Amino acid sequence: MELRVLTAVSELERDSWNRVSGTDNPFLRYEFLAALENNDCVGPRHGWLPRHLSAFEDGQLVGLVPLYVKDNSYGEFVFDWSWAEAYQRAGVPYYPKAVVAIPYTPATGPRILTAPGSDRDALASALIELAQEWARSERMSSLHWLFTDPDDTRRLQEQGLSLRLGCQFHWHNQGYRDFDDYLDTFNARKRKKVRRERRYVEQAGIGTRVVHGHEASPAELDLMYGFYRSTFDKKWGYATLSRGFFGEIAATMGEQLVLMIAEKAGQAVAGAICLRGKDALYGRHWGCNEHYHSLHFETCYYQGIEYCIRHGLGLFEPGAQGEHKISRGFLPVPTWSAHWIAHQGFRGVIDRYLSQETDAMRDYIEELSCRSPFREGAAA
Repeated sequence: MELRVLTAVSELERDSWNRVSGTDNPFLRYEFLAALENNDCVGPRHGWLPRHLSAFEDGQLVGLVPLYVKDNSYGEFVFDWSWAEAYQRAGVPYYPKAVVAIPYTPATGPRILTAPGSDRDALASALIELAQEWARSERMSSLHWLFTDPDDTRRLQEQGLSLRLGCQFHWHNQGYRDFDDYLDTFNARKRKKVRRERRYVEQAGIGTRVVHGHEASPAELDLMYGFYRSTFDKKWGYATLSRGFFGEIAATMGEQLVLMIAEKAGQAVAGAICLRGKDALYGRHWGCNEHYHSLHFETCYYQGIEYCIRHGLGLFEPGAQGEHKISRGFLPVPTWSAHWIAHQGFRGVIDRYLSQETDAMRDYIEELSCRSPFREGAAA
C-alpha cells in the first residue's frame, strides 16, 4: 500500500474521493471539503492545514483519512484547552497537533474511509497505523480522532488509543405521522409547553419556509449568510465560514443544504442552516435580526423535527451541547473521540484524567436521561 499526504482535496478527482467517502454523509463529500478549502475557511489563516491521508493499492484509491494539522484548538468541539495549558506550564509544546475531523462540525461519522469491495478490517488497521507513523515523523504532539462512529471508535480503541466520552442531544424518528403524533408521546406538562412555544411564534405572525440549496436565490443565500454571521457578532467566536463557501455548496451539493427561513409579513426575521444526509438532518447554524419569544426553538428544533418526519429521516442532530433540548425530545447520547499522545509522561496523566472524566460523564448522561419528556411506555 502506498500512502500519500494531500495538502488539498483537489489533488484527487472528485469521483475518486466520493467513491471512497460516499455521498450519504454531507460532511465527508469532496464537495463540502473542497468548498472549505476553496473559500479560505481552512488553511494558515485559521490554523487548519489540510493533510489528508490517502492510500493506494495498484494505483487505485482505496482509503482516506480527513486530517488537519492545527496550531490552535478552535472549531473542534472536543475541548482540550486544559491539556494545552498543562503542556505550556511544563514547557512542552502542544502545538502543532493533528486532528482527524470535519472542521467546525461536531457531527458523528466515519473517519476511516475505505473503498467498496476492499478488505475493510485490514485497510482500516493499516490506515490507523499509518496515521500514527505520519504523526510521529512530523513531530506532532498528538493525534486526535474526533466524533468517531461506533465502528471506528472500536477499531481505534483496539489499536491502543485513549477514548474520550462526550454527550450530545439527538432526536430519533419513531415513524411519527406528523408533529402532533410525535407530541402525543410526551407527558401532559411537556406537551403543553411545546405547544405554547409554537403558539407564541404563530401569534407573532411568523411562518417558516424551507428552501434547499439548489433552489435558493443569491439573495436568499446572502440573507442566510447574514444570519450566520450575526450570531457570532452578538456573542463570541469568529465566523470562519464565508459567503463563498455557502454559495459553493449550494451549487455543488444543494440538495443536501436545507435552509429554514422564518418570515413575518414577507420579511425574513431569522434562519437556520442545516445539512441533510441519507437518513439524518444536521442542524449547524442559526441567526436572527429581531427577538421573538420561542423563535429559536421553532426555527432550530421544531421545524427540523417536522422536516425529518415529512422526509422520513431517522435522526436529527441539532449541534453540540444544550441541556434545554431534552424537554423538546432530544435525548442525551454518548459521543466519542480517540487520542494518541506522543509524550509518554503526559500520556499517562491524560489517561488517568480521561478515566475519571468518563465515569463522571456516564453519571451525567444517566442523570439527564431521567429528564425525558416522553410519557412512560411511549416510544422515544
